[in-house]
Amino acid sequence: MTTPAPLLSVRGLTKSFGGAVAVSDVSFDVAAGESVGLIGPNGAGKTTVCSCIFGQMRPDAGSVRFCGRELGRLATWRRARLGIGRTYQRVEVFPEMTVRDHLLVALRVRHHDARLWRDLLGRSAPRADELARVEEVLEIVGLSEVAEVPAAALGLGTCRLVELARAIVAEPRLLLADEPSSGLDEHETRELAAVLGTLQATRGMAVLLVEHDVFLVDAVVDRAIVMDLGRVIASGTFGEVMAEPAVRRAYLGVP
Repeated sequence: MTTPAPLLSVRGLTKSFGGAVAVSDVSFDVAAGESVGLIGPNGAGKTTVCSCIFGQMRPDAGSVRFCGRELGRLATWRRARLGIGRTYQRVEVFPEMTVRDHLLVALRVRHHDARLWRDLLGRSAPRADELARVEEVLEIVGLSEVAEVPAAALGLGTCRLVELARAIVAEPRLLLADEPSSGLDEHETRELAAVLGTLQATRGMAVLLVEHDVFLVDAVVDRAIVMDLGRVIASGTFGEVMAEPAVRRAYLGVP
């Protein structure tokens, strides 16, 4: 039986900044519908890998393939339209824009709807199918009750969910979630874990979770890839990688 090709394939990824090597010869795959954790201590190179996949950084060497296509120099917005979504370590929302409008704008940008410019000028209204999709995502992420609230009035945990909803409203095949639990308390982290689990189970969305919170990683991922000093040092189930001596030294700070 032929093994299906991976959804995402990273091979020999290398990236330097000046004389400092941030990522060195990193290779891994993510299958369709799979949830993979990319973990490691601060400075391990995780976010750099994520940025090279999404196109915000250009690697010095190596390749990124998505759905069998070599992404090469493909622009970030084109990668998004191919089916890659991303959230960021730093929350980036528009303070005066409501939660619902964040999703509507993201949906039209991803689908290259020319009516976006009419929206910005206040000259068009959302279609019924757009509103239905937005309402569906608001329900999945648990934001229906604050749909008409401006982002400026929301707490950090809720803004994190707004970013997540904005990333998934156009139904990406792969979500790059870059430290989504940063700044969240334990309750908010558990809520986030539940949402990510729901997305994978009900939507078939693959997730590459870049994270330092071991609870979130353990709760969400099918397997984990551990980086340290720019290199992959372990790969396997969460339990397997956490039992590796090299991981305990690098990630947990114990012999």
